[in-house]
Formats: sequence, C-alpha cells, structure tokens
Amino acid sequence: MTTKSQAVLNWIDERFPLTSTWKAHLSEYYAPKNFNFWYFFGSLALMVLVIQIVTGIFLVMHYKPDASLNASGVPVAFASVEYIMREVPGGWLIRYLHSTGASAFFIVVYLHMFRGLLYGSYRKPRELIWIFGTLIFLALMAEAFMGYLLPWGQMSYWGAQVIVNLFSAIPIIGPDLSLVIRGDFVIGDATLNRFFSFHVIAVPLVLIGLVLAHIVALHEVGSNNPDGVEIKKKKDATGKPLDGIPFHPYYTVKDIVGVVVFLFFFSAVVFFMPEGGGYFLEYNNFIPADPLKTPPHIAPVWYFTPFYSILRAVTYPLFGLDAKFWGVVAMGASVVIIAFLPWLDRSPVKSIRYKGPIFKIALAIFLVCFFILGYLGVLAPTPGRTLVSQICSVLYFAFFLLMPWYSKLDPCKPEPERVNFK
Repeated sequence: MTTKSQAVLNWIDERFPLTSTWKAHLSEYYAPKNFNFWYFFGSLALMVLVIQIVTGIFLVMHYKPDASLNASGVPVAFASVEYIMREVPGGWLIRYLHSTGASAFFIVVYLHMFRGLLYGSYRKPRELIWIFGTLIFLALMAEAFMGYLLPWGQMSYWGAQVIVNLFSAIPIIGPDLSLVIRGDFVIGDATLNRFFSFHVIAVPLVLIGLVLAHIVALHEVGSNNPDGVEIKKKKDATGKPLDGIPFHPYYTVKDIVGVVVFLFFFSAVVFFMPEGGGYFLEYNNFIPADPLKTPPHIAPVWYFTPFYSILRAVTYPLFGLDAKFWGVVAMGASVVIIAFLPWLDRSPVKSIRYKGPIFKIALAIFLVCFFILGYLGVLAPTPGRTLVSQICSVLYFAFFLLMPWYSKLDPCKPEPERVNFK
C-alpha cells in the first residue's frame, strides 16, 4: 500500500474496526480445507438475500399497497404490479428477479439445512448457530407469506384468507388474534397495508439481524466440515489450525464458481420460465383478487406445501378441540422441532460419513416423506391423498422424536483426528 492509502486506513482503524473485522471474518478466519460443494449454499443464500433486498427497493418505488378499485375496476395494487411489468423500464426484469429470487432463496436454504443434517452442523459447539438458522427460516417464511399477498391476485387473496383464518382455531385468543393480523374483519386494504409494512421494513430488519448473528456465532466457534473434525483442536506453533486455510482468498474465490453456476440456472428461469411451470408464479395470481369468486383449489406456494400437507393431515378432533386447531399445532411443531436437533441427536459422531445404516435409512425416509408432502400440498385433498399425508406426517415426526434412541443404537465408525480426503 502507498503511504497515503495506509494513512487513510490507519485513520479509519482508529475510529472503526475495519482491518480487525476483515482479518477476523475473512483473511485470518481459518475454515476447514475439506469443504465440498454442499458448502456453497450458505454464501448463495446470502447472495440471494442481497438480490431480494435490492430488487425489493426498486419495486417499492412503483408499487402501491391499495386494495380499492381504479377507474377500470381493477384493484390498484394489482394494477401497480401490471404497471411495473408493462410500463416501467426494466420493471419486468426486476419483478421476475424478485419473484424467482423468493423460490431460489428457499431452494438454497433447504439445501443449506440438508447439509447441516448430513454433517451434523447442529452438534456441539454449534447449537446456537443452528437455533439462529431456524429463526432465520421462520422469519423467511413470514417474509414470503406477507410478500405473497402484495400482488393482490386471486391466489394471493384467498391464500391469505385461509392462512389467517387458521389462527382463529386457537382457543380463547384465536378470533382476536386473527382480527389483529387482518386489521379488519375481512382481508382488505388494512391487511394489505399491514403486510406491506412488515414485508418491506419489519421482517427484513429482523432477518438481517439474525443473519449477522448467525455469521458471528459461526465465526466464533468455527465451521463444521464433512468429517465432523474440530480443526481448532490441532494447531501449529503459530496457533493456526493444521487442517484449516484462510477463508480469503481460498473460499471467496471458490464461492465465485458456485455463484456463476447458480446464476446460469437462475438466469435461465428468469428469462425463459419465470412462472416456473405455475409453481413460482401461480396462474391464478395473474387474475385480480375477487372476494366473490373462490378458486376451485387453494394451495400455498411450493415452499410451504410440506407443512401445509401436515396441517391437512390432521382430520380428527382431540380433547374437545377441533381438528383445525391440532392441524395448526402440527404445522407449527413441524418447523419448531427442527431447532431441537442438537439435543435429539445422541450419536457419538457428527458426520453421516461415519454414522451407521440406521441414520442413513431414517434420513432417506425423512427426505422421501418431505417431497411427498410437498407434492400432495399442491393437490386437492382426497381420502387416498389424506391417508398418504398422514403416514408421511407420522414418519416426518418420527425422524425427530425417535432420534435419541436410534442415533444411540446406530453402529458408527470412529471419527478421524484429522480431516480425510479419501
């Protein structure tokens, strides 16, 4: 560095921890040297979050959260989305980047969570990282649900109607809670403005805070790796991990490869099939919201459907409370139970590489059930589909609730002391 640039940097460092932050989180943060492609998805999730924030800022410049009808008899909110698509220069691209980004966000987050299941990234000392990750997932679901209402199309309106009404099933406080969420006795202008405020300001602030906490907690205890070896236990004379390499430049450069590959697929969807075959943008949502015309089948977006299937799988009342209430409880529990994985897994090893056949079979069954539940969630319920959903829901919860026993019984291989490239 030149003398002048060094002087400027020193001036900044005296007032702000720029260099020390750079060293702590990038140039001198040592990550395991055996990362594989599964470790791309954390950085990809961060990149998609940036895409969503930037595109959201430009969309807000032209979007109007108004449910009243304009001179053409079309809701103003719906018309403003059409205006963005047809009149705003590049508006169609910004809107499709945002809508495709919502699905891409869940894809990379689901893969990121699955990698945690594979390699035991939730195990000690990373319990708090996992809890922050679960809270990020919950905040992301809230953000997506509230954003889904904003186009004010048919599926937006009726999807919100169904989900908000679920809260009324909660005993005693349910009806009042639904009223508070809606801001009115029906889904209307107050609901739209309320959801717009939360989607644009409140939830993103929570989401960004949780992401920062997630990263800080990760860098405090260090990253996990496919072998489940704690690299901080083996250090050289200078205190550097023997099985670690600086995150920058090694993994920052490697992540660029993942970003380029991701952007190829992302761009292909944005430019050639932004509706994703009706899964990313549902065809009913291209029709203005009509409170007097109910769609033949109401289903949430694909990334909610596994949990929606669990809700619909509960069809019997219990303890004097109707099935709707227990369905809401089951749906909420199916997400919250993920946070308890650090205490449910009693295996002596972290990584699936050294776990026995019982865990591998259980994980395979769990994965199959998750996909089946996701598929059934987009279909209209029938007695046969409901039965399959019930079986898959039981297996979904069994994966978690039986883990303390089968993880102990599972015959495991010994973990290596150093990372293994074989």
